[in-house]
Amino acid sequence: MVRHAVVAGQFYPSHPSRLKEMIAGMVDEKSQREDALGLILPHAGYPYSGPVAAAAISRIKFKETFIILGPNHTGMGKALSIMTSGNWETPLGSIDIDGELARRILTSSRHLEEDDKAHLYEHSIEVQLPFLQYFKDNFRLVPVLFSYQDPEAYKDVGTAIANAVSDLERDVTIIASSDMTHYESSESARRKDNKAIEAILHLDEEQLLRRVKELGISMCGYAPTVALIIAAKNLGATQTELVRYGTSGDSTGDYSSVVGYASILIKEMSPPAKLAKATIETYVTERVIPSPEKLTDEMEEKAGVFVSIHKSGSLRGCIGTFEPCTKNVAEEIIANAINAATRDPRFPPVSADELKDLTYNVDILTTPEPVEDTGQLDPKKYGIIVQSGMRRGLLLPDLEGVDTVDAQISICRQKAGIFPDEPIKVYRFRVRRYR
Repeated sequence: MVRHAVVAGQFYPSHPSRLKEMIAGMVDEKSQREDALGLILPHAGYPYSGPVAAAAISRIKFKETFIILGPNHTGMGKALSIMTSGNWETPLGSIDIDGELARRILTSSRHLEEDDKAHLYEHSIEVQLPFLQYFKDNFRLVPVLFSYQDPEAYKDVGTAIANAVSDLERDVTIIASSDMTHYESSESARRKDNKAIEAILHLDEEQLLRRVKELGISMCGYAPTVALIIAAKNLGATQTELVRYGTSGDSTGDYSSVVGYASILIKEMSPPAKLAKATIETYVTERVIPSPEKLTDEMEEKAGVFVSIHKSGSLRGCIGTFEPCTKNVAEEIIANAINAATRDPRFPPVSADELKDLTYNVDILTTPEPVEDTGQLDPKKYGIIVQSGMRRGLLLPDLEGVDTVDAQISICRQKAGIFPDEPIKVYRFRVRRYR
């Protein structure tokens, strides 16, 4: 089946050259690109939501396949529908469906059904395609549409996507197509949308579902977003970023009744954090110290490293080395990950039952340098080491609740057992933080 463009000339220009010209005026082709496992993008007419979508699309490295999850506004077709064959056409060309991956997702789900009818006149997937074609003309597509169902069905689809991607070892980006609050004042829309966005940034699908229901947030694509969050977490996502938020009022000038738009990146765990996670899980369950199969450039360096473990947003363990004690960063991560999980005196050892609830940060330190006065410090930018004799206390930078240099120094004194009236030397360092 060929799925022809149905909103060209309405949501975006139907003439290829004018469409490219419009997109070129919105994207940033010089933006630094990064791997993105998932995106949340709006799907209104390009004059309204295009700049918000373009801000995120400009940031991603393009993969071989895009799985696009959209809400079904028309009510046509099956409740949860996927196309497994054919192609989609836009003014910028034809896009083939990744049939192998689509069929694997279909067979992995208890709720998805193969159906073309739901896709015939729905715009939520179509409007994403020209933006993607502007940057890459040879990607493949898996289109999935969601009508209102029990949330367990959305989660089932997300799990099926993750399983299929893993089984076939596909390099994909998953897009959830959604606008935010509809037809409320700008103030009301922003207030409600902030609550939904907060849940998404925490990758908390349950909180998103609660807030949509309790606050009456008219986010049309919350179901695709729930499925995306489930899939992304199962594929290793740990990081999120709100790239841009806006409303239709930014285009029309009418802020009395707006539609909200957000673009959000979802990124997978970094190699250093993956190593910390694998180390702790292997050690806790098998009492085996793993060896990394492949070292990235940053893990071949020599540097001090701190590994932090969090559970439900709270610290669960943190151990590190001020300076390198092993032959490379990878070995520092392994040693400090085990120590953070089992030997932090503030916490009991991590148990196997907790592993599913843990998140990990790895901080790789620069060489500490002495400072002459506190004017050279910045708690968001620099970590510090406070030393008196043989006693040393270290505090990492950019920690929640630590907003002043005096607070940094006071905490370091306490950690090292240095009294307030004892003279000290202070050193500063930067970190590369990996999640």
